[in-house]
Amino acid sequence: MLALTMVPTHAATTKATPTPTVKTTAKPTASAKATATKKAVVKKKPRKKVTVSPSPKPKWPPSGFKASGDVYAKIPTAKELVGTASNSKILTAQLAQKVDGVAICEKYSCGAVQVASLDGCTWWEVNAKLVGETSATDKTIKTFGSIRTLAGKTTSKQITTILLISQELLELRHVVTNISAICHKDPATEKVPSTTYKSATN
Repeated sequence: MLALTMVPTHAATTKATPTPTVKTTAKPTASAKATATKKAVVKKKPRKKVTVSPSPKPKWPPSGFKASGDVYAKIPTAKELVGTASNSKILTAQLAQKVDGVAICEKYSCGAVQVASLDGCTWWEVNAKLVGETSATDKTIKTFGSIRTLAGKTTSKQITTILLISQELLELRHVVTNISAICHKDPATEKVPSTTYKSATN
């Protein structure tokens, strides 16, 4: 288990002057023979051989991840989450869910965690708390509820992003914290994937 916080020229003219006319016998003029010019031969430079070296192995553990045994986890920034979603159909679908015509994480407070394991996991269990100020007038921090999210299988060193969705309105400015990720090796006995939110008032 791993616990994490979060841009005018003028031409000159001359008068013609009369000149005596002289008859001459035209002599044949030698016609100039066209001489062929040799085309310059351009020598091709030999191509340099390019040696392709293999891509370096991905750094492990990944930058920014915290470790607990063979389990690694990281709280992604909003920018990282958007970048990840653009390459993940699953995450994109989750974020596209709508409640009352509004994207789910624009209605409810959400969090996320990226996890990975050296040996891979059969399924993941992520638990978190939702905390915030008691009210607009009472700034005391309290726990409003808990989130339990189950995610599917990952292979060795595969990074997956798990979305944590509450049922508390986003406008209340709650924060998802105290996140813990558990890599399970045994078969799941519960529905995967799934998310359960439990209000602290229940």
